[in-house]
Amino acid sequence: MKHVGCQHIRVWDDQANIGFPVFIMYPAEDAHGTYEIGPFKVTAGLNVTAGQGPYPVVVISHGSGGNRLAYLTYAQALAEAGYVVMMPEHFGNNKDDNFLEGKTRNLELRPRHITLCLNALAENDILVGAVQTDNAALLGHSMGGYTGLAVAGGKPWSITKRPVPVTPDARIKALVLMAPATDFYMPDGSLAEVTVPILVYHAQHDTLTPFNNVERILDQVPDKSKITVNHVENAGHLSFLSPFPKEIVTPDFIPAQDPEGFDRVAFHQRLTGEVVAFLDGVFG
Repeated sequence: MKHVGCQHIRVWDDQANIGFPVFIMYPAEDAHGTYEIGPFKVTAGLNVTAGQGPYPVVVISHGSGGNRLAYLTYAQALAEAGYVVMMPEHFGNNKDDNFLEGKTRNLELRPRHITLCLNALAENDILVGAVQTDNAALLGHSMGGYTGLAVAGGKPWSITKRPVPVTPDARIKALVLMAPATDFYMPDGSLAEVTVPILVYHAQHDTLTPFNNVERILDQVPDKSKITVNHVENAGHLSFLSPFPKEIVTPDFIPAQDPEGFDRVAFHQRLTGEVVAFLDGVFG
């Protein structure tokens, strides 16, 4: 297990003249204590020296109306396992500002901003020389699953049934998709150019992205042997979010709610290990 560092950066999109925040966790040279970020805590040092590496990258793409800090259990485990983890907050599709939800503009920006995140690593003073900028994976939940398929070669279509202009990124070598939103890949052939290994999860009680969203991937991706599907019993759509601190969990706080009897903490202890093992198999 490696020590962990973290940093906050802001990535700028010159084409759209907008910026968005990114939280990064990475293997560090030395051990560090607890760093508090909002209501969350991670075991990491802020802006500390990175390990020697070079380390592959994992970009985590949150769901619609989500935020960059909702997947910290994954980030902690991945950074400890030797990955640089980037967590962007998607412009116009986050919990504080969600005006692009359901808009074609959101479908265009999300994949492009993954590419800009990877580009930003080349100019990162802390991570220079410690990161494999051409070896990356994307972990996406819900709309983050849409995003991953787009950067891996998928050809999405808008709600008005028009092709969405996106550019794939050859640096993405694997996908981890959790309750992926795939309605944007309805026409046959939309995923014909997705050739990377995919680990995909489906929750038993997911009413937002039912199993036919996974079936759409299985039907269209050309090499079925590269797809691993895991069905999570008794889980809901939001069960893939990291467990929240007890002090903010109330019956009215929807993101923390699971089907009765589901243990999110125990699930994430197993889930993060499975994700690390899958990516180690790709990059190992």
